[in-house]
Amino acid sequence: MKLVRKDIEKDNAGQVTLVPEEPEDMWHTYNLVQVGDSLRASTIRKVQTESSTGSVGSNRVRTTLTLCVEAIDFDSQACQLRVKGTNIQENEYVKMGAYHTIELEPNRQFTLAKKQWDSVVLERIEQACDPAWSADVAAVVMQEGLAHICLVTPSMTLTRAKVEVNIPRKRKGNCSQHDRALERFYEQVVQAIQRHINFDVVKCVLVASPGFVREQFCDYMFQQAVKTDNKVLLENRSKFLQVHASSGHKYSLKEALCDPSVASRLSDTKAAGEVKALDDFYKMLQHEPDRAFYGLKQVEKANEAMAIDTLLISDELFRHQDVATRSRYVKLVDSVKENAGTVRIFSSLHVSGEQLSQLTGVAAILRFPVPELSDQEDDSSSEED
Repeated sequence: MKLVRKDIEKDNAGQVTLVPEEPEDMWHTYNLVQVGDSLRASTIRKVQTESSTGSVGSNRVRTTLTLCVEAIDFDSQACQLRVKGTNIQENEYVKMGAYHTIELEPNRQFTLAKKQWDSVVLERIEQACDPAWSADVAAVVMQEGLAHICLVTPSMTLTRAKVEVNIPRKRKGNCSQHDRALERFYEQVVQAIQRHINFDVVKCVLVASPGFVREQFCDYMFQQAVKTDNKVLLENRSKFLQVHASSGHKYSLKEALCDPSVASRLSDTKAAGEVKALDDFYKMLQHEPDRAFYGLKQVEKANEAMAIDTLLISDELFRHQDVATRSRYVKLVDSVKENAGTVRIFSSLHVSGEQLSQLTGVAAILRFPVPELSDQEDDSSSEED
């Protein structure tokens, strides 16, 4: 993401002009735009024209509109963002108050104005415009007959391909059908890796599976690479890292990211930090429940006691339609930071973010036990605010 201009007043009202440069920047934009904001961007509008003879025709024209945002739709797989709203600025093609949908495009700038820019949104802009936040991890999560090829970015886990092949069972004295099907499956996975993983960007490819599937697959892949003189795979062989996972389903990716060998390899990525923080929370919940709280009311009370060491919070909470509720989460984040606590904002499109959402979307690891609060555990478990 490129920051073109930033005009924010002392009262935190103002506007920023940004240029999304990568598909993931659309995810950042989705988290920036909120209902009630003003969005100015270039768009295509179908316009009806009447000729001197009275015949009516229509053509598409590119124009710049300013909308008051009413609805936001994000397609995570295509990384497309559509914003619907009413026109609030004079335009030769579109009447004031008319509805229009703008599809934000990569490498085309937009200007977003808000009445109130909060600290969470401003921090996201800093992260989106900082190239150091770009992750470069791919993963192949597989079992016999099923594989998911994923890209793990700082903000989401994108499934780029799913390979499914029916593998017949081994029969006594005859394994030929099983072996042929397995080879066909491996070949399709190799093709998907070559098609969807850019080795110029990716620094690590996790191959995760139960049993010996990952070893057998990697042996097959590099034997074929030698036979076919596939220089791309051979030159990047050192980037492949084999780890255990319980299945070939996408949710097993969390297990792979928790592996200590993976954590050390990916120590500088946001995704690994999220997974570790959630893992630490679960360990604390199991061994010292007085130091692990979840649910907004419980966490707020722990924060009042200045007890929060690490706050875990889902980014979807900052997209809440109710301004007062959204402000409550922002205030919590600001307060934890003021008290020298660490704040981890989880992406709801990451596996770890999905798990945190099941725990109400907000949790905390405490510096010291607060036993009088843990008695109210029943409140926190039902908290869905």
